[in-house]
Amino acid sequence: MNRIIRIGAVLALTVGLATAALAAQGAAISGEVKKIDEGSGKITLKHGPATGLGMDEPMTMVYRVKDPAVLKQVKVGDKVTFEAEEAASGYTVTKMEKAK
Repeated sequence: MNRIIRIGAVLALTVGLATAALAAQGAAISGEVKKIDEGSGKITLKHGPATGLGMDEPMTMVYRVKDPAVLKQVKVGDKVTFEAEEAASGYTVTKMEKAK
């Protein structure tokens, strides 16, 4: 019986840690649009820390966009909030909207 309880506790902890990691990865990042390259489906964003992506310092980076249509919804100088993920090909913006 104790073994079953221990296994259950380990499983619960594992699920909790995985959920927290996914939530951190999907956390909104505040930034400003610096450049838009519709031809290549990329956007340059100056942003604050993105701890969910392992970026503890503010920086300016070029990101691919998952949906090229978002590039038509923003312009250089717009303040935005966005979510991104890391992939083998680099970082990709998965969601973006103008900041309120």
